[in-house]
Amino acid sequence: MTRERRPWRFAALEEVMRTFRPSERLLLYTLTALLAVSALSLVIGLNASISVVVPSPAGSISEGVVGPPRFINPVLAISQADEDLAQLVYAGLTRALPDGTIVPDMADRFEISDDGTVYTFTLKEGLTFHDGRPLTAEDVMFTIQSVQNPALKSPRRVDWEGVSVTSENTNTVVFKLQRAYAPFLENTSLGIIPRHLWGSIPAEEFPFATLNTHPVGSGPYRILTGQTDSTGAVTSYVLAPRTQRGSESAFISKITFRFYANQDALVNAFNAGEIDSIAGIAPSTLELLNLHNSTLMRVPLPRVFGVFFNQGHAPTLADPAVRAALEAAIDKRAVIDSVLHGYGAMLDGPLPPSIVDNERPTPVSGENADEGSAAAGEFAQRARDILSENGWTFDEKARIWQKKKETLSFVLATGDAPELSATAQLLIDYWRALGIEVSLHVYPLSELNTNVIRPRNYDAILFGEVVGRTPDLFAFWHSSQRNDPGLNLSMYANSRADNTLAAARSTTDRKEREKLYASFAETIKKDRPAIFLYAPEFIYVVPKKLQGVELGILTLPSERFLNVREWYTDTERVWSFFSGAYK
Repeated sequence: MTRERRPWRFAALEEVMRTFRPSERLLLYTLTALLAVSALSLVIGLNASISVVVPSPAGSISEGVVGPPRFINPVLAISQADEDLAQLVYAGLTRALPDGTIVPDMADRFEISDDGTVYTFTLKEGLTFHDGRPLTAEDVMFTIQSVQNPALKSPRRVDWEGVSVTSENTNTVVFKLQRAYAPFLENTSLGIIPRHLWGSIPAEEFPFATLNTHPVGSGPYRILTGQTDSTGAVTSYVLAPRTQRGSESAFISKITFRFYANQDALVNAFNAGEIDSIAGIAPSTLELLNLHNSTLMRVPLPRVFGVFFNQGHAPTLADPAVRAALEAAIDKRAVIDSVLHGYGAMLDGPLPPSIVDNERPTPVSGENADEGSAAAGEFAQRARDILSENGWTFDEKARIWQKKKETLSFVLATGDAPELSATAQLLIDYWRALGIEVSLHVYPLSELNTNVIRPRNYDAILFGEVVGRTPDLFAFWHSSQRNDPGLNLSMYANSRADNTLAAARSTTDRKEREKLYASFAETIKKDRPAIFLYAPEFIYVVPKKLQGVELGILTLPSERFLNVREWYTDTERVWSFFSGAYK
């Protein structure tokens, strides 16, 4: 027979346990359990103290866009779909951060000469395109030369006029400007196209090349798959992150773009769950969306909408009192709430919200509608007082304002874009309520540009200016820009303002530029060449699961992807000394 052999320590422990009374055994078991729980808690606490939660490479999002892309090519991109995909697929020498700071991207570093006319970029080592071929200075030169080629008619050509580009070696690119121009650095974020693929394609064939819809770039994402309909039009793309030595890899593992024929189809797709993100949606459309699982993001755009006076075309508008009264009559907050549904920033000068802080508008609800009516009456009375105090009299019988037999009347012109025409009608209502004789002419946008803006054929015009991330107000306000192709819609001329604008566009010191623009704004405030109304907000609907999105300063909807490398939907806990690998 065999007998079970047990370690003597266990046998001894059993002998001791037999001597314990039941109550003593229960106490021992309880203390042992507490000890085990305490030890487990200690381990968990220690793990928490030396570990951190970091984004995990996983997850997906699906964006909806109206209209299919045609030119996923930074040289030719014109539509939102084109620009969205080009922003993700291509990379430039630099890229902008959400706060507006320009940092190296494909470049390792750059230097600017003391006079601000020479920019020298050194590329990172080991750069490649998505197909594995090297990215060199030759590709940068080829991209810029393609943009400058008049045969291509690139929308970016104006950014590179008068700029020479040379290369000292495969890793160095030198740009020479005719004169210092502070916003130039922003232009170097232009995506780089591969010379080995595009170099053999004649300029006249660029728009028809299959590379426009099957792009190869060096950006944070690459095209994984694409689908087309029976006509060959693209209906969707799936993008995946690429890994580039020396660059951060994005966390979101898949971004799907779906393209729709119109806004109604886009809204229906969102509500049906086909997509979970929409960019740049109109405020009036938000009420149609089921936003239960969504986050609504908003940021003012660097755009200035206002009424610009052509004083030489309408003599009554040359009177500063008239211009002051016209502005005093407008309830700008009410305009923003009515036209933009509250999604806008009120302006009192030529600087957009990206340069100066603007108080966010508060929508007027039904509860304070009476207060709004009272305020409207105050605006009207203030305007009447300004006119009366400056020699204008109101003929009650004729219902007109006159001064020395001159009648206060003019025509307001604008485009047929919904927000422009709606804003214009509100302004007309304010002014007519004062007894001002004013007419409204609404033109198709193409006709407005050709027949009204270019020949400066208007008394006053309601329009918008896109100022940009690095502001350059020269084209909008310098006296040399009064005639076409300049954009000085107010035909404004002031030597002090001219000097300030010239200095602001040449300095590369951001703080100095801000001081100069603040001085310019004060000059404009005194002269009143325009009524500044609002800057609309960019609205981005994203799923609640999406984190890390920082909109910052946007000039185009596609720039919502500026920090796409930091977006994530999933997280994981890692020990802190390993967390550097996730940054």
